[in-house]
Amino acid sequence: MTQALQPRRSIDFRFLAEPTDVNFGGKVHGGIVMKWMDQAGYACAAQYSGKYCVTVSIGAIRFLRPVQVGQLVTLNARVIHTGRTSMHIFIKIEASDPKLDVVEQTGHSMMVFVACDEKGQPVSVPAWQPQSDEDIALENYAIEAKNAALSLDARLHSTHTLA
Repeated sequence: MTQALQPRRSIDFRFLAEPTDVNFGGKVHGGIVMKWMDQAGYACAAQYSGKYCVTVSIGAIRFLRPVQVGQLVTLNARVIHTGRTSMHIFIKIEASDPKLDVVEQTGHSMMVFVACDEKGQPVSVPAWQPQSDEDIALENYAIEAKNAALSLDARLHSTHTLA
């Protein structure tokens, strides 16, 4: 009998920050970094679920320090919480001079993706269980963020008509 493999829950994306990525301040544009986050998050969710995935939300984006042109940027995306059809993906962003051995965290975010079938309907994803203290802390972070978002959405819908 063959044992089923556990889906891989993390992936690393690496980019060299290029001169075309720069903003008016001479640093890599935040929108470029957010594009990279979405790409890494999608790849992680699709790899984990084995399905096409759609972005449901992007939150908790924190830019801690700027990314410089010429730096090697690494985005580590990993599943930190699963629902029935959804996956919370935590993305840590680091940058370094490729010639040096100094890596600095430049930001992080959390994204939620839903796995879909060929017709675009949500489908179940494999359940993920935390294994380490760090996993537990990140899953608690995801659950707290999810509950806060649901509470804020309910407040918004109760006081405003959204088109």
